[in-house]
Amino acid sequence: MDGREGGGAMASFGGNLRRERELRGVSLREIADSTKISFRFLEALEHDRVEILPGGLFSRAFVRQYAEFLGLDAERVVSEFLLAHGQPQPEREPPAARRFSVSPGAVFFAAVAVVAVVLAFRRPEGESRGRSVAEPTPSPAVAVVLPGDRVYPPPAPAPSPAGESLILTMTAQQSCWVLARADGETVINRVLEEGESETLEANGEIVLSVGNAGGLAIRVNDQPTAPLGRSGEVRRNIVITWQSLPSLVEPEPSVTPDGHSG
Repeated sequence: MDGREGGGAMASFGGNLRRERELRGVSLREIADSTKISFRFLEALEHDRVEILPGGLFSRAFVRQYAEFLGLDAERVVSEFLLAHGQPQPEREPPAARRFSVSPGAVFFAAVAVVAVVLAFRRPEGESRGRSVAEPTPSPAVAVVLPGDRVYPPPAPAPSPAGESLILTMTAQQSCWVLARADGETVINRVLEEGESETLEANGEIVLSVGNAGGLAIRVNDQPTAPLGRSGEVRRNIVITWQSLPSLVEPEPSVTPDGHSG
């Protein structure tokens, strides 16, 4: 997380968390409802009031869930929390060899028991050969399809036209947090400053979440889309595919017979 706020002063751990949340247009109530963490604990976390938190594993779990909800690096944020509040790093689990202590007496009695079992089940060599019968090898199970039963494979996703990729260009008209996934992979998760642009490419699907919908202009394959929302509005999981593209692209102005646009 960025450790500075306005004025150049170093921010606290909780202050950095709050700043990351506000940049994404997310409320504490949203995080509480999604993670089931008490609103009181989340508020304490942002105000560095660790004495209110349950401590230990619970505190680390709260920090991890908070970070994952915002799309931050959870391991790094937990480490920063432990460093900021002087809590020891979680101890590594001791090697398995050191966890169990076996006395010599127990080893002796175990060895005697093993020998007794072996002697009890020994048979004369001839008897063993005469009575041993090879067990039949089970035949592999064969799926039976009854007449009239048909198995329909799931429909494959519609391919892009002639193998063409989806190319999305976004330009920030105002400062705006953007989370973008292309074909399931996160490619952008940061704040775009005013005038900054990013271009990404996908074969089948792009999913956007934005913290200031009115502050971001989008073009898909060089076609402008309709506005994503109002200024300051948070939009989540906007799915852009070849199927949804017609509903997103801004319609061209109609032209009347006299040549004027309507």
